[in-house]
Amino acid sequence: MAKIPPITVDNTLQYLRDIELIAFGKNQEGVDLSQLRIKFSVKRSDTATPNTADIRVYNLGEATALKIGSRKEFNRVILQAGYPGNRGVIFQGNIKQTIIGRESATDTFIDIIAGDGDRAYNFTIVNTTLSKGSTQMDQVNTIINAMSVKGVTAGSLAGLTQSSVLPRGKVLFSNARNYLRTIAQTQQNSWSIQNEKVNFIAKKAYLPGTSIKITQTTGMVGTPEQTTEGVNVKCLLNPNIQIGGRVYLDNSSILQQKLNLEQIAALKGNVSAINAQFPNRLNSDGSYYVLVLEHIGDTRGIEWYTKLVCLNQDVSANPLNSVQPGTGNKVISGAING
Repeated sequence: MAKIPPITVDNTLQYLRDIELIAFGKNQEGVDLSQLRIKFSVKRSDTATPNTADIRVYNLGEATALKIGSRKEFNRVILQAGYPGNRGVIFQGNIKQTIIGRESATDTFIDIIAGDGDRAYNFTIVNTTLSKGSTQMDQVNTIINAMSVKGVTAGSLAGLTQSSVLPRGKVLFSNARNYLRTIAQTQQNSWSIQNEKVNFIAKKAYLPGTSIKITQTTGMVGTPEQTTEGVNVKCLLNPNIQIGGRVYLDNSSILQQKLNLEQIAALKGNVSAINAQFPNRLNSDGSYYVLVLEHIGDTRGIEWYTKLVCLNQDVSANPLNSVQPGTGNKVISGAING
């Protein structure tokens, strides 16, 4: 697997938090909420299910709160966060629910619950015909074009190939996500919507672009931990880290998981259950695939972090017990002697 030199983030830039939160409507006119206190939790993964954001804005004027809430004049949000010189979009999507309330005698709030491409994922129906000779890429472009009406467009389609050609015309009439799921399975890809863009990433590959080196000098917080699900990492909020992207970790800094041999022995040869007890193998060169991430922050509080679950993507480096995104399967060889 080709190696991409990691980039580092200058730790001198990782102070003076920077945030921008815009709520807007169909006419693209909106309101900037950035000067108010904002708390957020953005959860992303490489699964097709839409990513979510829970955003709380404090002491917003009643008229503006009603435009976002009951009047629904503003039905979408874009949230950017990071540090001066390193601020980027960490969430973009449509507002699914709002809750207006009071936290104390002096503080009111509005909770904004939003989904990344949620309307396009749930409600886009493809109704068209493809001609003979169309490729799967043609199908994907047609499907995404239908989703664009609800705000979702094409992102990275690098994982797709043109290998399959229709021998005859084909009618498409179903929810868009059903076709995208089928194409992803056929081409051994994972697909997801990230910031209202459809990405296809081939298994054993990464999202094209830069890779991020995470160390104690570039924002790592605490100690990374090896688990059965992958390697858990926490760092200062970094919008450059993307789902499906590549991060580099110093394996010597990772706290390795200890096997519970007594528990494994008690499973008495149940292979699937035994496999579940083995930690995800570390990659020999420190390269990992970002499977899950969560951005959490509070402009007037302590939290301003990115939490990651990373996987060893290179099966050639560690053929035993390597996990691929989109599967829950692990393979171990040999026997455990009790």
